[in-house]
Amino acid sequence: MAAGTAASPRAALRQGAGLARRLAEALRGEVRFDAFTRGRYATDASIYQIMPAGVVLPRSAADIAATLQIAAEHGVPVILRGGGTSQNGQPIGSGLVVDCSRHLDGITHYDPEGGTVTVEPGLVLERLNTRVKADGWFFPVEPSTATRCTIGGMAGNNSCGARSLRYGKMSDNVLAMEALFHDGAPFGFGLTGNETDGVTGSARAEDLARRMRSLAEANRDEIAARYPRVQRRVGGYNLDALIEARPNLAHLLVGSEGTLAATTSVTLKLSRLPAHRVMGVCHFPSFRDAMETTRHIVDLDPVAVELVDNNVLVLGADIPLFRATLADITRGTPNCLLLAEFAGEDLAGLKRDLKRLDACMADHGFPGAVVEILEPARQRSVWEVREACLNIMMSMKGDAKPVSFIEDCAVPLEHLADYTDAVTDVFTRHGTRGTWYAHASVGCLHVRPILNMKDGGDVRTMRAIADETAELVRRFKGSYSGEHGDGISRSEYVEPLFGARLTRAFEAVKDGFDPGNRLNPGKIVRPMAMDDRSLMRFSPGYAVSRPTAPALDWSEWGGFGGAVEMCNNNGTCRKLAGGAMCPSYRATREEQHLTRGRANSLRLAISGQLGPDAFTGPEMKRAMDLCVSCKACRRECPTGVDMARMKVEFLHHYHARHGLPLKDRLIGWMPHYAGLAAHLAPLLNLRDRHPTLARLSERVAGLSARRSLPRWRRAWSEVGEPAHPGDVSGDFRDVILFGDTFNRAFERENLEAAERVLIAAGYRLHRVYPVRGRRPLCCGRTYLASGQTERARAEARRTRDTLLPFVRAGARVVGLEPSCLLTFRDEFAALLPGADTAQLARQSLLFEELLAADLAAGRIDLALEDQGGRVAHLHGHCHQKSFGVMGSVESVLRMVPGLDVRPIESSCCGMAGAFGYGADTLDVSLAMAELALFPALRKAGPGDLVVADGTSCRHQIHDGLGLHAEHVARVLDRALVHGH
Repeated sequence: MAAGTAASPRAALRQGAGLARRLAEALRGEVRFDAFTRGRYATDASIYQIMPAGVVLPRSAADIAATLQIAAEHGVPVILRGGGTSQNGQPIGSGLVVDCSRHLDGITHYDPEGGTVTVEPGLVLERLNTRVKADGWFFPVEPSTATRCTIGGMAGNNSCGARSLRYGKMSDNVLAMEALFHDGAPFGFGLTGNETDGVTGSARAEDLARRMRSLAEANRDEIAARYPRVQRRVGGYNLDALIEARPNLAHLLVGSEGTLAATTSVTLKLSRLPAHRVMGVCHFPSFRDAMETTRHIVDLDPVAVELVDNNVLVLGADIPLFRATLADITRGTPNCLLLAEFAGEDLAGLKRDLKRLDACMADHGFPGAVVEILEPARQRSVWEVREACLNIMMSMKGDAKPVSFIEDCAVPLEHLADYTDAVTDVFTRHGTRGTWYAHASVGCLHVRPILNMKDGGDVRTMRAIADETAELVRRFKGSYSGEHGDGISRSEYVEPLFGARLTRAFEAVKDGFDPGNRLNPGKIVRPMAMDDRSLMRFSPGYAVSRPTAPALDWSEWGGFGGAVEMCNNNGTCRKLAGGAMCPSYRATREEQHLTRGRANSLRLAISGQLGPDAFTGPEMKRAMDLCVSCKACRRECPTGVDMARMKVEFLHHYHARHGLPLKDRLIGWMPHYAGLAAHLAPLLNLRDRHPTLARLSERVAGLSARRSLPRWRRAWSEVGEPAHPGDVSGDFRDVILFGDTFNRAFERENLEAAERVLIAAGYRLHRVYPVRGRRPLCCGRTYLASGQTERARAEARRTRDTLLPFVRAGARVVGLEPSCLLTFRDEFAALLPGADTAQLARQSLLFEELLAADLAAGRIDLALEDQGGRVAHLHGHCHQKSFGVMGSVESVLRMVPGLDVRPIESSCCGMAGAFGYGADTLDVSLAMAELALFPALRKAGPGDLVVADGTSCRHQIHDGLGLHAEHVARVLDRALVHGH
């Protein structure tokens, strides 16, 4: 059957089964044809969604070759995919999606003397730069997605990045490429000195190369007349590269979006890392002022000039991750910013460049409008904001969002202000507005009109805006596709911009390489319709049907569906270093175990696209199983996808249908039986002493026999007499120490230490009894972890009602366990929305937050003994990181004289409450710890301290390394000056 030919559903099913079987027999890599996997690969970061026939994760170039051969026999197209972060639908289609990022991520040759490197297509850019940095090199094409984009994808799109003004785009930095024709035959193009006339592989490749050069020569005049004369031009095929004096044929493959060949390796030219970088943050009162001034700043020879518009400034100020940075770099209330970076070997010269920048701004009417950023750490923070511009803007709640389709048009700088005004007028005529950011230095501003892709009228508006903008780009002699490629969004505009003759030449290029149209069809030539709603994520008839009765409050997002749809597939969760998101992906490298993968699975399931019972089915459960509820996505996902909360909602409905496993019952009900268990401690603790009992617990309850359990102890009992709200004086000294179940039952010494430290600091501790029953207060965390939301709600209500009178009187609630205390500030609002819950949240703090705030304000003092230079390795609990309170514990520890505090940069420790105890999750739990935490702690000296405020973190460190970790309260307690 020819590619694109329709088949009956039954025939298609038989063909799919036969194709899957053939592939599984022939490949070493994985072959997956299930609906959930296909759904996860049906999207990229664009508005489009096309369900593939199947997914292949090759382990070698031979696997890709076999895939191409077998797919050709079955008449199925092949789409090569990297990180899946494209914004125009490039790596999606109805054929076989081949994910190169899973296994093909190696460096096959590196020449540190000559500054060249050959890599497999799935290698992530950041990992490459981490490898070559030690030798003073870097790969200078750095898109904002550098933490997750792959070299193969960058070559396919002809990526550029913020510093293209100095270093150019991919086609300027690729030396050679090895690839496979549509039938799996290998060949190579490039100029590395080892090939004949730039071609390796076969006579077929040499013949094709001659024909491509002849085609380019025959169209030389048309190329000169029609190709835009701007640096940012990545539309169409790079025929212009073949009319150079010594053409590099690899540059014809660069930017071809996988439509010509399947890349198996890329040889790159590296650049020397500059010794120094400095940045000037230029403030402007209006957007047009910034656009008119850009070309004058470019004349100063910066490395980059990047725009941050008003939308980013306003929305970013509401995102915890970026709030502090924006406050640091802005003065007053500018309308927008231009970030000008200078780089070189002479720091003094670069500082003079900043003075020239300041003078330039003053000359154009903006005196004193430059904030100088010299420190590398501050510069990194600024670049993090810039790189997150798109996702900050996508954090808008509701169905209307900034939409990518005229995303990266580029015009000459002398026309930039007029072009942006004209496009803004187009938006106004169509009743919308746009967001702007990015590469002002090269006239390539990323612009997105705000539209609702669920609305057919807005889809028609999108088409009208695209048509009118394409005409503006043509009039201003610009490029309609300046960085992100053609894909589905822009391939239709190749012919209007390049003309009929060059379009026919592009078709000849495609036919020369891929005469059967089997490689990523419908992109660049013979395009799909960019406004075909059947190709879109929100196709006609899309509607959320599950869950019918949500267990948590999702009103902030307009419902559970709205919260799930916040994921725009940008792939920030795929980063492999820095921050904490997403630990399960870092351990498994599986799209299934990724925040994005889970969000896609949820969206497809709740909208009925995976079948009527998919939302509470076993495949959905498997997709959620390795989510450790670390809440890193809550803070680090710029669009605010809160997968930890979504998992609670999912488990509520899943267990309602399938019942609650014994392990979840045992752990969930722990607060109820903890008091009794303390009395039975000698008996219960026998489990870890007798392997037979450990094996029995694994068989019966699913608790791994290889994992020790916490040791039951005599429970903590608060100091002091029962308090009444009238005892609260209302000043800062009134504190209620909340004793969570874990510290109360297993490590009471932490609570006892906290009492001594708080009393030494001058606080008044109030002992509070529950308003209902004698059982100690509980946050409900153990119930939430298994989706027992009604029981969690009851615990939350009981705790809130008990504490609220004291809180209203002015007392603050302080706790030790981050996962428990921070529930007051997070899940309580989803369980019990309202003003009372909000007031409790505002006055609930972790132990270290309370001390850090009051020490900084000078309200308290702690006399602490000098520790003589003792090293303290500090590991942060995931929830501390999610709520941005790691600075508090670090600052409190640094108050201890002579204590050398060394924070460990790591993701989740892997224990994550009950997760690390499961027989089915133990190995992943340990793999998470081995990513960064365990390697760092193995370097600890014999007398060093290990500080970890999380109960689970301390257990993981003890179980995995045999090291004793302790809560910050115990460190401070031991350091107290006696008699103070």
